[in-house]
Amino acid sequence: MMFGEPCPWIIQPTAETFEKEVIERSLQTPVIVDFWAPWCEPCKLLGPTLEKLAEEGQGKFILAKIDVDQSPEIAQWFGVQQIPVVFAIQGGQAVDQFMGNVPEAQIREWLQQFQPSPLQILLRDAATLEATSATEADAKYREALELEKDNPTAKIGLTRVLMAQHRDEEARALIAEMEARGFLEPEAQPVKAELELRAAALETGGVPAARAAVAAQPENLDLQLQLADTLAASHAYPEALEICLNLVKQHRATMGEKAKTTMVQIFQALGASSELAQQYRRKLSTALY
Repeated sequence: MMFGEPCPWIIQPTAETFEKEVIERSLQTPVIVDFWAPWCEPCKLLGPTLEKLAEEGQGKFILAKIDVDQSPEIAQWFGVQQIPVVFAIQGGQAVDQFMGNVPEAQIREWLQQFQPSPLQILLRDAATLEATSATEADAKYREALELEKDNPTAKIGLTRVLMAQHRDEEARALIAEMEARGFLEPEAQPVKAELELRAAALETGGVPAARAAVAAQPENLDLQLQLADTLAASHAYPEALEICLNLVKQHRATMGEKAKTTMVQIFQALGASSELAQQYRRKLSTALY
């Protein structure tokens, strides 16, 4: 950072910007809030120490400077009655605080508790990389597993990136390994469901081949279900769900259970918050009952 250049890790939020600059930001990075005033002598001693540590930290935490005379509303929200007082905000809420001009060594020790562990850093970086590079995310998740071999977050993330690289056999092996414990985390359920849909779609040779097979034998209900599996594996979920729903409605005795199973797998692949899944859950319930 060049001399005179503002430090990007020191901010001065207002009552209007506090939610975005402090609360929302603390969901990703700890925010240390320093309540001070120009007339407060201990504040003049503490402030430079906190600023020095923020600059040294290079973004490990954000320092938010609140002049209580300029922003009395924020001080009131925190119940500030005397200054200096410093709050740590993490995950959207205050998690700790200290008062007075505390020695630098003590502040350093206090700050340590809010810093992510090497494992947490690897998991965070891997999750970010999933959107841009499956191979780099793969490497990060494997590093995380070297630190904690049974970490479920790392295993589930690795399963996702293996699927992104079309290494489904390895992904299935990881899911089986996790299931061997007798349970499977909710976050792993969509991954397992998509793997099952992909496996079911393998025999068809892809969506065009599955469509051609149905066109050649329109009365063959198994081929219709295979088309639904193939569409789901290609993420064409609305059409896949509609095919399955029609099979449940029109051929409940012969294909209803199989079609329902495929729909449930799609619901799991979409996730509990999916509007499409919720819509077709209601339609399936109406068709069945």
